[in-house]
Amino acid sequence: MARRTITVQHVRAVLRGAERGGVDTVPLLQAAQIPPLLLGDDRARITAAQFARLFRELYRATDDEFLGLGSSPSRPGTFAMMCYAVLGCRDLGAAMERGVTFYGLFPGGPDLVLKHTDDGVVFTVRNDLDQDFFLAECLVIIWHRLCSWLIGRRITLRWADFGHPPPPHKDEYELLFGCPVRFGAARTGAGLDPHWLRAPLVRDEDALAAMLRRAPFDLLSRREYGTTVAEQVRRALAVALRDSPRLPSLGEIAARLAMSPATLRRRLAQESTSYQRLKDAVRRDAAIAGLAEGREPIAQLAARLGFSEDTAFHRAFRRWTGTTPGAYRAEVPDGRGAHSLEGRGAGSPPRSAATGTPGQQS
Repeated sequence: MARRTITVQHVRAVLRGAERGGVDTVPLLQAAQIPPLLLGDDRARITAAQFARLFRELYRATDDEFLGLGSSPSRPGTFAMMCYAVLGCRDLGAAMERGVTFYGLFPGGPDLVLKHTDDGVVFTVRNDLDQDFFLAECLVIIWHRLCSWLIGRRITLRWADFGHPPPPHKDEYELLFGCPVRFGAARTGAGLDPHWLRAPLVRDEDALAAMLRRAPFDLLSRREYGTTVAEQVRRALAVALRDSPRLPSLGEIAARLAMSPATLRRRLAQESTSYQRLKDAVRRDAAIAGLAEGREPIAQLAARLGFSEDTAFHRAFRRWTGTTPGAYRAEVPDGRGAHSLEGRGAGSPPRSAATGTPGQQS
């Protein structure tokens, strides 16, 4: 099943720290099998595997858990030690307080705050860590995903605020955070209900070591818990596409979810999406993955994705990404080369440090 693809806006953002440090990023993109020309089109997207490879290359090039995006570098291993420090806490509230205190020990580090209010609990990043606001966003993502991992349940956020204007890909944020979002706020952070702080931690050191070997990308990636209607519809479509080019209709999906088509449309609208948008996204992600990581002929890929004609697939792919399937494949280096993520092994990055940095899967 194809994983979600990632907007090129985040590829540009994650490169900026290295660029400001004088690092030539073209070889890093090539090692990650990302065509540098893709960065010129706002509609372009890459696969999760490509983004993970880029992360690893940037980590090596900067030797910084913040990838050069912060006002000060974060030494490799810092995040891992924070995780070990919080693991023995009695509940999530104590773990978050300890984690905030830990990062407060480092001058120039993120200024994290956990505040109890009459309206719930607020986790914020108070200082602007980088001029693009990217690192602050990612710290909110990382902490939300880490806290959910620690208690073994996805924490439902009440809201997420960002202290910067809406970016071109603003429509993806509600899907990324799973809650209402607001831009141009006085702070960057997120709110949650107080009861989550009483949840016990369920992870041990063995589980933490395994998580850190996959970090930071597993934390940055949006794990689908099936708790929203959109997640359930998207998963049903992705599973169906794996087995057959004919995707189920909205009515068929509604029947599987034991609701009427009208109710399904309304629920998806409440989650800021639609059946057609989800269907297009599933096909788009499968198409990009097929072109970037396989050798399947384009005509065969088009048929597998349910397009009756190659021309229809070409038109759809250009609408999704701004380029044609042939041009996209021609620009992507051989996915089976020496830089393949799958061929590296889990321990390839130095000490596998989870960082507070980026990666939106939409």
